[in-house]
Amino acid sequence: MSETRTPEEVERGHAFGAVVEPEIPVMLRVARSITGSEADAEDLVQESLVRAFRALDKFDGRHPRAWLLTIVRNTNRNMHRRRRPIALDDWELIHASRPAFGAAESPAAEDLYIVDELDGALQQAVESLTPKFRSALVLVDVHDLSYAEAAAVLDVPVGTVMSRLSRARERVRRRLGPALTTRGEQP
Repeated sequence: MSETRTPEEVERGHAFGAVVEPEIPVMLRVARSITGSEADAEDLVQESLVRAFRALDKFDGRHPRAWLLTIVRNTNRNMHRRRRPIALDDWELIHASRPAFGAAESPAAEDLYIVDELDGALQQAVESLTPKFRSALVLVDVHDLSYAEAAAVLDVPVGTVMSRLSRARERVRRRLGPALTTRGEQP
């Protein structure tokens, strides 16, 4: 039995295809950076897509990537808000525990990229950054997000992203030293 759609539903489907679907790969990359897990990233994006579909009629049409990444960030926050921490009295049990069934803990997506793609010195320089500086650097320089999009993901003003990125780049340059940061120049 075929389902009949109203013109509004058809229009919403077209709008979703035009505005939201092209941004799904970026949403997945950012979700991996946020969650550190492929499965959790997919769950986060799926829930974000549902929310975006429901809110599509309220979207003004400007800056779809920033709008969607804000939904991803807020959805992640809401998903974690529902989870209640388990109270433990013995912290030694936490540190001595191993993952179930001998499974290894999965590293964060940005850590996988750094290990797989960057050479050792650059890897060490990026890893030495504090999380707030490393996040700005990875979102803008690795994932190619704009300052506004990175600001939406990090929930900070655009100026904060710009200053963190500038400081992160300078710290990486300093850590690498002049031999690795100047190309083609012979002493």
